[in-house]
Amino acid sequence: MSVAAWGRTRHGRCAALRLLVGVLVLACARAEERPQPEAATGYAPTPVATGHRYMAVTAHPQATRAALSILARGGSAVDAAIGAQLVLNVVEPQSSGIGGGGFLLHYEYASGKVLVYDGRETAPAAARSDRFLRADGSPLPFREAVTGARAVGVPGLVAMLWQAHQAHGRLPWSELFQPAIALAEEGFTVSPRLHRLLALDAALPRQPAARALYYDAAGQALPVGSRVRNPALAEVLRRIARDGPGAFYQGALAQRLVAALRERSAQPDVPTLEDLAGYRAQVRPALCRPYRGHRVCSAPPPAGGLSVLQLLGLLEQRPAADPRTVPAIHRFAEAGRLVYADRARYLADPDYVPVPVQGLLDAAYLAARARLIDDEASLGRAAPGTPPDVAPADLSPAAEGAERSATTHLTVVDAEGNAVALTSSIEDAFGSRILVEGFLLNNQLTDFAFLPAIDGLPVANRVEGGKRPLSAMSPTLVFDPQGRLMAVLGSPGGSRIINYVARAVSALIDGRLPPDEVVALPHVGSRNGPTELEVGRIPPTVAQALRERGHEVVFAEMTSGLALIVRTPEGWAGAADPRREGLAAGE
Repeated sequence: MSVAAWGRTRHGRCAALRLLVGVLVLACARAEERPQPEAATGYAPTPVATGHRYMAVTAHPQATRAALSILARGGSAVDAAIGAQLVLNVVEPQSSGIGGGGFLLHYEYASGKVLVYDGRETAPAAARSDRFLRADGSPLPFREAVTGARAVGVPGLVAMLWQAHQAHGRLPWSELFQPAIALAEEGFTVSPRLHRLLALDAALPRQPAARALYYDAAGQALPVGSRVRNPALAEVLRRIARDGPGAFYQGALAQRLVAALRERSAQPDVPTLEDLAGYRAQVRPALCRPYRGHRVCSAPPPAGGLSVLQLLGLLEQRPAADPRTVPAIHRFAEAGRLVYADRARYLADPDYVPVPVQGLLDAAYLAARARLIDDEASLGRAAPGTPPDVAPADLSPAAEGAERSATTHLTVVDAEGNAVALTSSIEDAFGSRILVEGFLLNNQLTDFAFLPAIDGLPVANRVEGGKRPLSAMSPTLVFDPQGRLMAVLGSPGGSRIINYVARAVSALIDGRLPPDEVVALPHVGSRNGPTELEVGRIPPTVAQALRERGHEVVFAEMTSGLALIVRTPEGWAGAADPRREGLAAGE
């Protein structure tokens, strides 16, 4: 039985848990050494959706319905993505919203152009490199850093959505806000996933505004099916709908946002009114590379697409293989070690640090790195390479940010063949836990490396004023050998996003799997540490075979949220990740 088929059976999952119980105790402890995704809340496959004209896949049924209603009225892919994203702010507050940021990858059918709209948060202009250090120079524990004003970056989502709409919108900006405003005013029901995440969070109910919105009088998370009304958020959305992004970045709302941060921090370098007024979303060319005759495009630094393309470039050095086999899993994990080693050393905001994009994707460099992969033995921990035109002493060996994964992803294809892949985030579940006027502020600054230097050498992803922290968000498009759009995809999942997306592309092209099997594929990979296997969904024989090759195996919940649209002869097929509560639908 294949890994995929075994993982779908109740008997297989239970057998694995019984056989591996001793290992899991140790493995789960080791897994906690790295930030974990949003808590798992179940596994419920949904059927593949089909559509002749258009398709939308989002992380929540309400958001998918909003996207479809906009597409039905002649809206563009960008219009539908904006409407869906705003609804997600209301019904999926733990993951994204106007208090955060994201990356929007857009394909224009008429011209063939692929552009990235970068709405990543920025550090305040006054931010210092020691922001996340104790007085003795040691890094703060993540939990101490994440909850509060210290972690909040200048939000970029509103500016990014506005910029994309100015270029590609078809319906009026204000019209796109109506579904979210209605849900915020009239209320939505608490889903099992939202209830569990609220119940697990210890910090959020300590914030009075959040407690009043999402908890009962005893401080318990509102039960499943409860109705949540958020009139404050409805009013904010109404103002942005009417007045554009200026209503967010300037005026009364900006003043309240800054005041809320100052109330919670004695530090002078929290975002200011000047930081908000000065925020600008950026437009960047997509980063595209061939993969086995196809073309894969994703978001460049500070997003994670470079690492996705690098990982695929390493896989391409060997013949295509079914990604569910042990040799393919071994090679995927080993390629991941090499990619994450390079990422930790070289990648950061390219406006602040020279990022060797072309060198890291250079064919000769990738071939040399791929030769380090032994089909019978694990590398263990990989060292970063030295791509062309890089002096090896320029940067410190490596340093990583926390990269938590309160993130969402949605994909849309409209009736004209235009497409959007949008990944957005507030970073940790419920972000900084600071609720302002009904929306949560991000904690994205914890995505910077806490240590600004190692052995006297600067870390690429160190904190600097105005800088955007490194992100793994990787909205991605795949074009077939004839140049036609073949797939639109992306996922939340913190720093694991790179592995999730690269493995999904490999499953599509190398494994030729249908979309529902792609999003349900059991997760594997390495972030240049242990080899991570999705708990309960990998056969014990696979884990043992990897150990025999020298892998240190860790089992963990790997709560991706893949949203995938694939071209079919009849139109489009969409699939939502069974690990969350998403929905694919089309017409």
